[in-house]
Amino acid sequence: MFTTDDLRAHAWSLGFDLCGVAPIAGVGRIDYLREWVARGFAADLDYVTRSVEQRTDPTRVLPGARSAIVTGTIYNTDHRHAADRTEPGVARIARYAWGEDYHEVLGRRLHLLLGWLKEHAGTPFDAVAYVDTGPVQEKALAAQSGLGWIGKHSCLINERLGSWMFLSVILTTLDLPSGSPVVDRCGTCTRCLDVCPTGAIVAPYVVDAARCLSYVTIESHQGIDDAARPHLGAQVYGCDLCQDVCPWNHDAATTDDPVWVARPFWREATLAQLWRAPDDELQAAIRHSTMYRTRVWRLRRNLALAIAASGDEEARRALHEPRDPVVDPSFAHPVVVEHLTWARARVASTSAQV
Repeated sequence: MFTTDDLRAHAWSLGFDLCGVAPIAGVGRIDYLREWVARGFAADLDYVTRSVEQRTDPTRVLPGARSAIVTGTIYNTDHRHAADRTEPGVARIARYAWGEDYHEVLGRRLHLLLGWLKEHAGTPFDAVAYVDTGPVQEKALAAQSGLGWIGKHSCLINERLGSWMFLSVILTTLDLPSGSPVVDRCGTCTRCLDVCPTGAIVAPYVVDAARCLSYVTIESHQGIDDAARPHLGAQVYGCDLCQDVCPWNHDAATTDDPVWVARPFWREATLAQLWRAPDDELQAAIRHSTMYRTRVWRLRRNLALAIAASGDEEARRALHEPRDPVVDPSFAHPVVVEHLTWARARVASTSAQV
């Protein structure tokens, strides 16, 4: 049988930066999900609302589960991020999406870790592994294991590494020595609440998904509500604002793992460049990245609104340039057509007011 130190050491050797163990019984905050869903904060996240019973009881996911092995992986690199750039028309892409698709990368690593467990456990056991793909509450389990605390922006914060990390989980029937929760060190800070342009963090630790720009730009499969449109700013995919201002990220750790390094296409990307890019170029740029699930037409939808909100003249000129929907089919999508019409009208309206 292996020790907890053995487990951590092997996890580190596979590229994980943190590894902890939580007991399945008595996980703090795990029942909060019921209240969150009941208050309507899950928006249209049907995959969450359909699986509340499983997400609040891991034994419904894996019968006989006794322990959760939770890993954390830093995706923050030393590349200059959009939040640090002041030139006009900068496109903001959530930094977790700059590199390879974390589902694929961490899925392979988690599979290797699970293989090591089977080799060294010394006894048969059942297990399931998830990289943001299963009905488990990764943050609650990570906090219970001692990897960090859940911040007021609802992300897990590690005192040493910050919050720029992916979480992945192995549920197992093995009864493993577990860690202990750490103290919440957010204190009186409200920077994440104050910076949110839509007020999505409705109270400390409570996020209304329908108002969160990450949900709006990624999870929303149809049109974006009129109320949210003016607040997109330069957000094209996701939103990092609440993490950008977090004091625990001011000196956050970075990684030199090449899989998380920003792809050349997204480095220094501007709204005008992305809008003018043909569909096939955008399709190639998002292949094998987490953005692939969003599809090109949704990126167009987001770009149209971001350009309208940005005030960047070059991007606004690009917005009015004619495009051939036969060559670039995303421009024929009805949602894109409606959002482009709205964006052009808003640009015309704001230009007239100057």
